[in-house]
Amino acid sequence: MNPRPLWHLIEPIHAVVYYAPEVFTEFAALGYRVETRWPSYFALRGAPLGAVGATTITSAYYSFSPAMVAEHVPAAWRVADPNAVLAARVRGVDAALRSLLGSDVESPELAEAAGLARRAAEAAVTAGRPLAAANAELPWPDAPHLALWHAATILREHRGDGHIAALLTAGLDPTEALVSFAAVGAAPRAVFDSRGWTADQWDAAADRLRGRGLLATDGTATAPGQALRDEVERITDESAAGPWAALGPAVGRFAQLTAPFTMRIATSGLLPTQSTLGIRR
Repeated sequence: MNPRPLWHLIEPIHAVVYYAPEVFTEFAALGYRVETRWPSYFALRGAPLGAVGATTITSAYYSFSPAMVAEHVPAAWRVADPNAVLAARVRGVDAALRSLLGSDVESPELAEAAGLARRAAEAAVTAGRPLAAANAELPWPDAPHLALWHAATILREHRGDGHIAALLTAGLDPTEALVSFAAVGAAPRAVFDSRGWTADQWDAAADRLRGRGLLATDGTATAPGQALRDEVERITDESAAGPWAALGPAVGRFAQLTAPFTMRIATSGLLPTQSTLGIRR
């Protein structure tokens, strides 16, 4: 059972929270600046951890520049406390999914998908996975479309925490992780600029990778560089498989049920065509 296609199914459902205008409306009402997504991003993704500082957020997110995180944390908690943020994100996601999925939010298919997603999420082992654990501690929403979103959030953070472990195993620091990912064609370098690293920091990371024989002079991955990234993805997939294995044969039913909802979201124009995750719309 390959967990990667299942991740591709749940990621757009989770990502609604970062891009939906309904979510921005809720955060603007709390007092956040919403002309860019970053002030609300650091609040809404970090709120399950509590009112933690920039060092903790930087550690948990891994790929963001500490300077960028410090622009928004702890300032985010002076605008609204984590409990208010968590309530706002649920309200925003509720409105967004109702807009995107229409009457399907009340369908038996979505309710069944949500039940299976919850089974998978509750089977996720969260030891050593702080973002997955923080979201898993939150109460489950009653509405099926919100339960599906909550499960998707736990499962994608579970995968992301495991991905960081894979990067650490490969000896790739946060900047090197992005440079090496761009080098294998995951997305253009400009997409990774959203993580806040300076040109000098990017170039220094590229020099370190070239020193290890992982990066060619033109910025593309060498054969060993490609092999290392392939190994990172293999470890990531392997460590993300447990929750899905808990569904047994029902994992196919989950995919069948969820694909139409994911497709509606992915083709709505809400999500970017490229991201630092390497998933194209």
